Amino acid sequence: MARIMLAVVLTIGLGGGAIALTSDDAAFSRPVAGLDRETLIGVGLGRRLFRHVWPPSRLEARPGARPGADRLDGLGPLFNRNACSGCHVKDGRGRPPPPGAPTKSMVVRLSLPGAGPRGGPRPHPSYGVQLQDKAVPGFDPEGRVTIAYRETEVRLGDGATVALRTPMVSIEQPRHGPLDGVLVSARVAPAVFGLGLIAALDDGVLAALADPDDADGDGISGRLNRVWDAARGRPAIGRFGWKAGQPTLRQQVTEALREDIGVTTPARPEARRAPELDAAGVDDLVLYLRALAVPPRRRRDDPKVRRGARLFADIGCGGCHVARLVTGASDVAPLSRRTIHPYGDFLLHDMGTGLADGRPEFAASGREWRTAPLWGLGLIEAVNGHGLLLHDGRARGPVEAILWHGGEAQAARDAFAALPKADRDALVAFLKSL
Repeated sequence: MARIMLAVVLTIGLGGGAIALTSDDAAFSRPVAGLDRETLIGVGLGRRLFRHVWPPSRLEARPGARPGADRLDGLGPLFNRNACSGCHVKDGRGRPPPPGAPTKSMVVRLSLPGAGPRGGPRPHPSYGVQLQDKAVPGFDPEGRVTIAYRETEVRLGDGATVALRTPMVSIEQPRHGPLDGVLVSARVAPAVFGLGLIAALDDGVLAALADPDDADGDGISGRLNRVWDAARGRPAIGRFGWKAGQPTLRQQVTEALREDIGVTTPARPEARRAPELDAAGVDDLVLYLRALAVPPRRRRDDPKVRRGARLFADIGCGGCHVARLVTGASDVAPLSRRTIHPYGDFLLHDMGTGLADGRPEFAASGREWRTAPLWGLGLIEAVNGHGLLLHDGRARGPVEAILWHGGEAQAARDAFAALPKADRDALVAFLKSL
């Protein structure tokens, strides 16, 4: 009964009558239309978990309290943030820290050269696959991460110049000794809306988009990442994460709980610790993320936006940023067999040396990244108060992000750089309408 009453309160807040969900700064936090009451109950409980600030284990918890249900504690002892929403603020996008400041919504992934378990990243024996830069009282963080930038100037075809900044990651005060030879990849938290639609894409849809040998000769050779699905005990197509390193939303969530917050689950337990979030809690959290709607486009009929859309297609951006896909069957009815417009193909693409992190992840090389969907791009500033783009937030807006593209995207990047300013502005206006 307590679960139902709590859920009713929460789902009232998820409805259209809540002021917070009618403004642009809540554009990433609205549930998809058409959810039934039972689903909304789970969504409400998941929303609570997503925003829950996890405390360290409370020794004084009442007798009989069940971890993962009556108790929501167990932070750390090492962690990056103490809540999902601490990185994914308002269900949106994180950012790198200012130069010299500690990280808040960025993590640093680590690995050793060579393949690790099941072909994935090879963990460092002391640091694992992610540096935890915070710790509960009585423990020491694994180190302190800071970012500095080196700027270079790029000249465009009409003589205009754009400054691009290259991030330089430093790990100071490493607790377990030097990190010489360790592969390092800094990554900001991505927005979490639309994940249910990505999960609902059939494997065959993604496989049909792949062209690993560039059979059509267009210079674009998107590849599937083949990763390990722990629940099914076999390889599967990756679709979540910056390098498509996770096959399912549930696995993405349990990995993030363990690595980012230090919270254990039945899927990611730890010896001598009962799971701190039980399977039902994970179900609610996953359902919440599945249910977050993609915000609708704006200014579709603006002549400048329409011209920008044509230019986007003409210069080849749509070769990776695919405009239209159709989802398969889903147990969440509003996600089932829907035409969606992600402007992404969720495949791996070689993005050149400029964006390379040098850190492989299953089939993804150190130069490859998953094509990020562009939906919602124009609302990042309204929701999150910044316009920083790419996997590490180095780009200060769409123009810089495009100019960082290399590898398979080099031709499209060069075509953009050659456009007159009015056309560049139109293309950016289109991107900001998404």
